[in-house]
Amino acid sequence: MSGLIDTDLEFWFQRGLRAYLGEVARALGFGLESCTVDVDVPVSAYVAVDWRLRRFPDRDVALLWDEVHGWAVAVEAACGEEMIVLAYLGGADILPPPRVLVGFLTALRAGAVEPDGPGSPVLRRAGSHQELLPLLPAR
Repeated sequence: MSGLIDTDLEFWFQRGLRAYLGEVARALGFGLESCTVDVDVPVSAYVAVDWRLRRFPDRDVALLWDEVHGWAVAVEAACGEEMIVLAYLGGADILPPPRVLVGFLTALRAGAVEPDGPGSPVLRRAGSHQELLPLLPAR
């Protein structure tokens, strides 16, 4: 019986996460097609951003999210390499309102946020999606 409960929980968690990402994408002026989700633990997401940063005018920008570190802004690296994380949003809110992400990205784009040093914030442990479910939009 617990396998059924876990499956149901994961279904609603993934559905809520996709709805949340859709809200983030719309707040940025994009559609859900700019988002991808990896449901392996730790769950992570990628939102392609159609903006450029002055410091990296030839590199694609993305918002990255994972259930441990929260949101980050990154730029594409050389062909086939990992993305370069420029800054983490940080804070206690693992799933902040979309307007917070718009402000974060806008500030970074304007040069008002300095890139982070090495390391990333740890906001929570991976798994335990029942803790995140109440924070997501119900869809």
